[in-house]
Amino acid sequence: MTIEQRIKDLGLTLPPSPPAPAANYVLTVQTGNLLFVSGHGPFNDGMVKMTGKLGRDLSLDEGYQAARSTGLNLLASIREAIGDLDRISRIVKVTGMVNCTEDFADCPKVVNGCSDLFAEIFGEAGKHTRAAVGMQSLPFQWPVEIEMIVELKSAVQ
Repeated sequence: MTIEQRIKDLGLTLPPSPPAPAANYVLTVQTGNLLFVSGHGPFNDGMVKMTGKLGRDLSLDEGYQAARSTGLNLLASIREAIGDLDRISRIVKVTGMVNCTEDFADCPKVVNGCSDLFAEIFGEAGKHTRAAVGMQSLPFQWPVEIEMIVELKSAVQ
């Protein structure tokens, strides 16, 4: 089964195209078999899907869903960069930043929205190293921003 078929079987849909960079950077950079993916937030059709601060404006579940949505955006950027999600060998590292109040202690539970998504889609290859940290603010008032590193399969298998 292809990764795209697995995504469909889970009842999920990738955005048709990733959001454009919001400043002076690129969405992805490949070096060797590693693909570095810039920070993404919960966009949908080019619009910010959710804003707010965890611990004040949004519930833990809303943050989890924002991280899950962000994971789909990350995959859309990867698909655009490499053409085929089946070229992913492993999700190596996920760094999740959570826009939260200073007393909010559940950042790891929020970022699980993205981590759980990758495990559902990629199985063992979706399990990764991770950081989940709280931030005072994020671009566009996103509740989460997530960046990642992916290992790609060699061109010749």
